[in-house]
Amino acid sequence: MSSTVNIPQFPECDHQLVQSLQHLSDQELVHLFQRHGESGRYFTAIFCRYSPVVYSLIRHSARSPVQADYLFALTWRHILLELGGVECPEHSPSQAGERPFTLQNWIINVTALCINQAVVPEVESIHYSLADASPPLWCYLEQALDRLPPLDRLILVMAMPFRWSEARIVAYLRAEGEPVSAEDVRQRLELAHHRLEEALPEDIREIYLHQLIQPLPSPGDDELLDGLFDLSGLADLPLAPAPSLTQP
Repeated sequence: MSSTVNIPQFPECDHQLVQSLQHLSDQELVHLFQRHGESGRYFTAIFCRYSPVVYSLIRHSARSPVQADYLFALTWRHILLELGGVECPEHSPSQAGERPFTLQNWIINVTALCINQAVVPEVESIHYSLADASPPLWCYLEQALDRLPPLDRLILVMAMPFRWSEARIVAYLRAEGEPVSAEDVRQRLELAHHRLEEALPEDIREIYLHQLIQPLPSPGDDELLDGLFDLSGLADLPLAPAPSLTQP
């Protein structure tokens, strides 16, 4: 059986904002990412640079392509969360036979950690679609979702991933002490949808929403929203601390 892995092609890698960063070193990209937390282009550039090696490692270990895609997204989410604390020196001389730190080695170590410790659900429980939401977009959508007011976030989650009807949402909220009508829910859902897009970094909107794909789909576009908003595994990833940032 052939062991060749077909690496997905990510259109964002050809976007002008990402292409303009390709001449930068790993260290420069990490430092820019750490200094400009309001921007998403630096993480996206790192993703484009190292997604082939990460996907190849994961695909060889996953039981199915669907689980591989899901674990691929979880791994990049973990990389995003840990990247802010990475000490990535311009020069890292070897000491006592140790290999110098490189971002590639660190990313490979994080990937191995996720492969060994992430709990990936069975295929039938996974609704994430790599074609609908590349990992950087998925990660920044999760962060944007966390910035929404609690009630807006709750209504958005109930309406989109869980596909609750307006009547069911109204009944649930009233039972929780929120006196809302179906019209209230409809208006809040539209507002939450708008706030979600606005909460994304401006350059992420430019890369993913303004050119590569259309603006975030409306709440009725269920098929695409399944891929964009399936965040069920993101909050429950049981991972040990990230590998040492100064070790290979």
